[in-house]
Amino acid sequence: MGGVVTRRGLAIALPPPPRPLGAYTPTVQVGPLLFVSGMLPLRAGKPAIVGTIGKSLDAEAARDAVRLAVLNGLSAASAHTGTLDAIRRVVRFAVSLRSTPEFTNHASVADSGSELLTAVFGPEMPHTRLVYGVRSLPGGMPVEVELIFELEEK
Repeated sequence: MGGVVTRRGLAIALPPPPRPLGAYTPTVQVGPLLFVSGMLPLRAGKPAIVGTIGKSLDAEAARDAVRLAVLNGLSAASAHTGTLDAIRRVVRFAVSLRSTPEFTNHASVADSGSELLTAVFGPEMPHTRLVYGVRSLPGGMPVEVELIFELEEK
């Protein structure tokens, strides 16, 4: 999968679905809910952005990393369902940010993912969100996102 998809008049370039970096599956469906494992800012299976927010990365670079991780999550969801149109809404969007203890602009960084999800699925179906700072993430990457989607009834 991957490639350009159109949703709500927006052309979205989805990367190929990332392969798991460990012993887990990218997606699990339970009833109408699709759980997407933690997604990282990977490109072609390799870390695209590494570093610590507030030290080696500024907030704008972190926002880019969140967007890329969300695109990877959308790609994994699309691979599971066959199309983004099978997704009714985003239920929850969680963001882990590898940051210095002094960094406090977590909400603004996470907003880049929320803005992308709102553009794709619409403002009439808002999502819940959790964002927090952590000391370490896989591969030295600055962000990891988790998504829970509600799927359309068949």
